[in-house]
Amino acid sequence: MFNFDKVVDRHGTWCTQWDYVADRFGHADLLPFTISDMDFPTAPCIIKAMEKRLQHGVFGYSRWQHEDFLGAIHHWYQTQFNDAIDTKMAIYGPSVIYMVGQMIQIWSNINDGVVTLTPCYDAFFKVVEGNGRRLVSCPLIKQGSEWHCDMASLEAELAKPENTIFLLCSPHNPTGRVWKREELEKIAEICKRHNVKVISDEIHMDMVWGKNHHTPWNQVAKTDWALLTSASKSFNIPALTGAYGFISDPASQERYLHNLKSRDGLSSPAILSVIAHIAAYREGLPWLNELKSYLEGNLNYVAERLNDAFPQLNWQPPEATYLAWIDLRALNIDDAALQKILIEQEKVAIMPGTTYGAEGKGFLRFNVGCPRSKVEAGVNGIINALKTLATK
Repeated sequence: MFNFDKVVDRHGTWCTQWDYVADRFGHADLLPFTISDMDFPTAPCIIKAMEKRLQHGVFGYSRWQHEDFLGAIHHWYQTQFNDAIDTKMAIYGPSVIYMVGQMIQIWSNINDGVVTLTPCYDAFFKVVEGNGRRLVSCPLIKQGSEWHCDMASLEAELAKPENTIFLLCSPHNPTGRVWKREELEKIAEICKRHNVKVISDEIHMDMVWGKNHHTPWNQVAKTDWALLTSASKSFNIPALTGAYGFISDPASQERYLHNLKSRDGLSSPAILSVIAHIAAYREGLPWLNELKSYLEGNLNYVAERLNDAFPQLNWQPPEATYLAWIDLRALNIDDAALQKILIEQEKVAIMPGTTYGAEGKGFLRFNVGCPRSKVEAGVNGIINALKTLATK
């Protein structure tokens, strides 16, 4: 029903990934596989809903606390996660990271530690440190092709009184790990033992592959928590600026909403984002299912090509996200030398693993949220660059 092979030219649209690639990589003429948005137009049902609203022509101040929006969210959680989420706990914000920052301010003090599993989404470093807190790293352990949380190390960090928040990424970016329910339950028990509050970023919750299943944090929580998410990754609408979430503690929810409105002046949401979420969650599932099948095919293609060229990698696609977290350590390559060849010789921009912390050394994060023809060009660039390094 939907053509994901079609190439859409994003140049000239003030696009971060395409028009501003030089900001990070120093060259403007690169094929980018960088920031985690996709090169696909959003679902037709979303475009249709926005066109209808545009035709109305009046774009005054709006609200999000109504049944159309909250009912669509409830429907999505019920149908996708078998979760009767209580929308009385709902909050709204311009982005998940904005909301993470607000909850860090509400639940901790200057110089407190915020514990997270690393490597981690680079915005976590920025939002924690930007709010005057310390990001406390708990490195994940890789066993074979799977990533695991070191529960003993996590508890050791959460037991320290100065570490007051656990910041979870579920599913995990950049590794693509889908946390099993029993793992989340164990983490919840640890947080309860040490009276640690939990902020769970679940923006990739719909991008889960195969038999893996996403478990929303509210299903396992045992202490105060905030679950923050958006349809922006799943339906490729981040530029509409809109996210939502849930806060378990009524007083914390009230404080968040007070700050949103009275301190930050953000009481009126971006109306096209509200419209898009409603359309996505009520009508967008057929499009999303086809998209997920296509993206899974892209990831399998990357694995096939890389492992054919370098069998020692034995790279396996992630359990979630359209971000291929490629472990190149078996090749003993120099990260800086690889980036130089990728940029200057192969003309591709691919995120170096160290963007996501010291634990990312020897990795690449390769965005496959694009037509297969672009993925092919990117994989060719990676293989050619690795072969060039091998001959030096």
